[in-house]
Amino acid sequence: MNELVRTNDLVVISYVEALLRDSGIACHVFDQYTSVVEGSIGAIQRRVMVDSERVDEARRLLIDAGLGMHIAGQET
Repeated sequence: MNELVRTNDLVVISYVEALLRDSGIACHVFDQYTSVVEGSIGAIQRRVMVDSERVDEARRLLIDAGLGMHIAGQET
């Protein structure tokens, strides 16, 4: 699995999940429960993970949707 997105923005996570699901790309949200337990200080971000074989396709999908700035490791 590769990290695709790392954020505390629940709207971005929901949108990314919907885009990936609609394109047939399986994803998992990591650190979801840890983020909830730590409270609202935002210290632990949630990560959207995809299979290694589909990570390039998922990145292209997010770029095409105007979400390139949210891709983990991308320079802004």
